[in-house]
Amino acid sequence: MAPKFGIDFGSYIPSTQTIKERCTTLKAWELPKQDSALAPDYVWTNKDMDPVPPEDQTWTLWTWMAYWATDTINLGTWETASSIIAVGLTWKEAIPIMIVGTFCVAVPMVLNGAIGAALHVPFSVIVRSGFGYYFAYFCIISRSILAMFWLGIQGANGAQAMQLMISSIWPSFNNIPDTIGFAKQGISTEGMISYFLFWIIQLPLLLIPPTKLRWLFVVKLIAAPITAIATLAWCVHKAGGSGSLFNQPPKVHGSQYAYLWLSCMSAVTGSWATLACNIPDFSRYARSSKGQYIQLPFLPIIFTVCGVLGIVTTSATQMLWDGTPLWNPLDIIAHWQAYGSSGRAAAFFAALAWYIAQVGTNITANSISAANDLTVLFPRWVNIYRGCIIAAVIGGWVIVPWKILSSATTFLAFMGGYSVFLAPMAGIIASDYWLIKRRQIDVPALYDPYGRYRYYHGVNWQALLAFLCAVCPNLPGLAYSINPTGSHISQGVKNLYSFDWLFGFVVSSFLYTVLHKIFPARESLIEKTIDGVEASLGRKAEAGNASPGLEEGVGGDEKHAGHHVHAQRKMSEGYGYANVDPIHRARDVYDT
Repeated sequence: MAPKFGIDFGSYIPSTQTIKERCTTLKAWELPKQDSALAPDYVWTNKDMDPVPPEDQTWTLWTWMAYWATDTINLGTWETASSIIAVGLTWKEAIPIMIVGTFCVAVPMVLNGAIGAALHVPFSVIVRSGFGYYFAYFCIISRSILAMFWLGIQGANGAQAMQLMISSIWPSFNNIPDTIGFAKQGISTEGMISYFLFWIIQLPLLLIPPTKLRWLFVVKLIAAPITAIATLAWCVHKAGGSGSLFNQPPKVHGSQYAYLWLSCMSAVTGSWATLACNIPDFSRYARSSKGQYIQLPFLPIIFTVCGVLGIVTTSATQMLWDGTPLWNPLDIIAHWQAYGSSGRAAAFFAALAWYIAQVGTNITANSISAANDLTVLFPRWVNIYRGCIIAAVIGGWVIVPWKILSSATTFLAFMGGYSVFLAPMAGIIASDYWLIKRRQIDVPALYDPYGRYRYYHGVNWQALLAFLCAVCPNLPGLAYSINPTGSHISQGVKNLYSFDWLFGFVVSSFLYTVLHKIFPARESLIEKTIDGVEASLGRKAEAGNASPGLEEGVGGDEKHAGHHVHAQRKMSEGYGYANVDPIHRARDVYDT
C-alpha cells in the first residue's frame, strides 16, 4: 500500500482571479495583517515571530541529534574537509582542523542556542537585545544573504549529482556541445541543463512544510552515509590499501604551514557560522533548554566523522590520478561510468543519494532560514511560503553558485570570507545575553520599536563600535581573498585574515562587554526575565481566549482553510512552517 504523505499540491496553485489581480496591481500581493501576541498594533508583523506556544515546543535531545545527523551529511561537509587536502595539507592536519574548528563554532552554537530555548523567540527578535531594534535589521539582512548563498552552493552540488544521474542512463548526454563555455563561466551546457532540472524539481519540495517530509530525511540518513562509505572503500581499495596513503607529507612548510592551518580552521568554522548566529530559529522549539547542550559534543563528532570520509578519500585520489586530489565526491563517482553498465548503475544510485542529501539540507538549514529573515524584513509582502520562493530564485540564480565551486581555493575563500561578518554577530549576541543582561530579558520589549531595547534611535552604539572593530581589520584580507591580483596587502594582514572567525568572535565579545561595563545602558537591564510565552498567553486570557475573526479574508488561492482558529493561523500561508523538527509532528499547524 502506498504511503500517504498528506501533501495537497493543488492548494499551492493560485486561482485564475488571483493571478489576474497580482499581474495588474501591487496591492493584490499584500498579505492580510496579522495580530501579534506581543508586538504593538502599529507594527506589521507575522505570527512566526511570536514566542513559540507550549504545544509547538517539540524538540528534545533526540531531535537535536537527528537534526544534526540529517543536516551534516551533505556534499558541503565532505568538500569542506577534503578541500583541506586539496590546498596542500594532509590527513594528519585535516582531522585536528576539523575537530578544533567545529568545537570553536559549537561553543557559540550552544551559547546562542540556549537563548532561543529559554525565551522561545527567533534570531531576528533576539538580536534586537544587543544591537538595538533597527540595527538588528543589518544583522538580519546579512544572515539572509548568506543563507541564500548556501542554498545556491548546495544546489550547484546537487546539480552535478543530477548530471551524473542523467549521463548514467544516457551516456550521450555528456556529448552535448558546450555553447556556454565552461572555462569562462564555470558551467557547461549539460551542467546548466542539469542545474535547471535540479532547481525546478527541488522548488516544490522547498514549499512543503518540513515536518511533512520526514520520510525524505529518513532516506537521506540511510542512503548518504552508505554512499560515502562505499566511495571511501572503493578509492582506498584502488589505491592499494593504506600503504603510503597515510604517509604523504604536506606540500607547505614553516609559517605558510601554520597560517594555512589556521585558514582551513576558519573555513571549517565558517561552514557553520550562519547557524552559530541563527540557531535560536531552531532552539526556540525546544521543550527544555537542556537538550540543546548535546550540540557541544555531538556537532564536532559527527562533522569530523563525515569529514574524515572526505579527507581519507581525497588523500587516496591523489594516488589514483597522478597526484591530482578529487575533493568533490561526485568527480570520483563520474569515473565509475567508465566501468560499463554496472559502473553506470552504481554511479546513478550514488548520485541519487547525494541529490537527496542536498535537497534535505537545503530544506532544513538554508531555505527556511532565509525565508525566516525575509518575513521579518518585509512582513507586509513576504511570509515563509513566499520567502522560500524568493530565496530559491536569488540563491539559485542571482549569486551564480557554480562559480564559487569552481576550485578548492575559491571555495575555501568563500567559506572563510563571510565569517568576517557573522563571527562578531555571534559574539555580541552571546556576550549580551550571558555577560551583560545575565540571562534577564524583557521579551515583550523586543517587539516594541520604542521599548527598552531601542537605545539611540534604534541603534546600540556599543554593539556598532564592537562590530566595526572586529570586522574592519579583516576587510583588506577579505578583498585579497576575493581578488588576489587586484589587491595588495601586507603579510601581517594576510596572516590576521587566516583566523578571521576567532578574531571576530573574541574581539567583538570582549569589546562589547568592556564598553557596557564602562558605559552601561541601564534602561536595557532588568532584574528578572519577563517571559514572552507567559505574556502572550496572558493577553489571550484577557481577551477571553477568543480568536480573531476572518473579516479581512484572503484570496481564493490562499492555501489554508479549515476551522475558525486554524484558518486564522493559516492565513499567513505558513504559520509554524519554520519548525524543521525531523521527528515530531507540529500539531498546532497541521492537525485540523
